[in-house]
Amino acid sequence: MCGICGFNWKDEQLVRRMAAEMLHRGPDQDGAFCDDTVSLGHRRLSIIDLSEHGRQPMSNENGTIRMVFNGEIYNFQALRKDLLAKGHRFTSNSDSEVIIHGYEEYGIDVLQKLRGMFAIAVWDAPRQRLFIARDRIGIKPLYYYSDGGKFVFASEIKAILQDVTIP
Repeated sequence: MCGICGFNWKDEQLVRRMAAEMLHRGPDQDGAFCDDTVSLGHRRLSIIDLSEHGRQPMSNENGTIRMVFNGEIYNFQALRKDLLAKGHRFTSNSDSEVIIHGYEEYGIDVLQKLRGMFAIAVWDAPRQRLFIARDRIGIKPLYYYSDGGKFVFASEIKAILQDVTIP
């Protein structure tokens, strides 16, 4: 199932509390990434790649793009093959990594190529862009709170409410 969360400022303790609130969504692993502009959290339920290589938040080779993902990409093997032909290198066998390399190759248009059920958050550090999306039907949940310059998202509302400043 997995759980994702994050926001547009740095606070590792808060993002870890948010992820911990979704322990039932992913008991196998947890992870967090924070820089001066964004915090991302993840709870993992290992399904496709059970190794450490599937741990999230996941990054591209140079760490400029970070991603958290909940769901399953049904056509990831075909996308992976195309991305390998374009010169991308993979370190895992996960469908998650296809999203990162797909984003590198196609930008936000990667959404047009993904077939599956998903909620995704991508932090593009060079562009200072936090990009979140979910599948066309909305099978995987993705909630958010926005007020002025504050933006918070998560797979569950109770994770968002870990931020005590949200009314």
